[in-house]
Amino acid sequence: MTIRTRTALGDDPGAERVPSLSPSRAADFMTCPLLYRFRTIDRLPEPPSSEATRGTVVHSVLERLYDLPPGERTPGRATGMVRPAWDELLAAEPAVAELFADDEDGSALAGWLASAEELVERYFALEDPNRLEPAERELYVETTLDSGLRLRGYVDRLDRAEATGDLRVVDYKTGKAPRAGFEQRAMFQMRFYALVLWRLHGRVPRLLQLIYLGSGELLRYEPDEADLRATERKLAALWAAIERATETGDWRANPSRLCDWCSHQAFCPAYGGTPPPLPERVDTADDDEAPSPRTSPVDA
Repeated sequence: MTIRTRTALGDDPGAERVPSLSPSRAADFMTCPLLYRFRTIDRLPEPPSSEATRGTVVHSVLERLYDLPPGERTPGRATGMVRPAWDELLAAEPAVAELFADDEDGSALAGWLASAEELVERYFALEDPNRLEPAERELYVETTLDSGLRLRGYVDRLDRAEATGDLRVVDYKTGKAPRAGFEQRAMFQMRFYALVLWRLHGRVPRLLQLIYLGSGELLRYEPDEADLRATERKLAALWAAIERATETGDWRANPSRLCDWCSHQAFCPAYGGTPPPLPERVDTADDDEAPSPRTSPVDA
């Protein structure tokens, strides 16, 4: 597994700071401005979660599955990659061992690995990887809008039709598909990627596709220019709100059922906590997260 880190400053500490936003940080602010602050400004540590870590392992397997030639991309070969992917992640990020610190007989780890294998196997009921040749996998994309805001992130998979050049943007989710009425919120991340790709290549992706391995469902959407222009306006308004919160120091909590997955309740006023003092220099431009949808169990 490759561990990627990008920063708004690159390797030059004297470089001009560029406002930068990734899909996960944008989703953080929309979910809860205080969560955005905790992750981006305070940079509070978060313990590994079982769901997000499983998502990382499954994504690694599905990325590497396409290293095999067609005909060898079978459920057996894919599920056999799960344990090696976990071992490699464990070597790269030893902190994930905390997930099974009390697992004396190894049964919890075995069950967790089996659940990851089940998700990988379910993928084959949704697509036939032997009939696909992705143009890109784990593709880092980045563009700067006319406003100066830089958008960046990782696309799980990009398919390109040989005859037409049409693009299909694919993202894997290890959770369940959203309930009816919540699909558009789920597509925000995909519109974000589509906007970046449109700005980079001058053509709107033909199809956005979310693959929900948890429930065995596909969610598809065909964007157009009007959609992506609306997404750009939304991101501009979102960044303006982030800048206002930075200037005023008003980072409000937004309690919801998603709080159940939050690691920072001890610092949250909604739960009787007190946020730490703001750093002397507050800077939201340097978003050094490796942009990925796999940063929380909610996004997994």
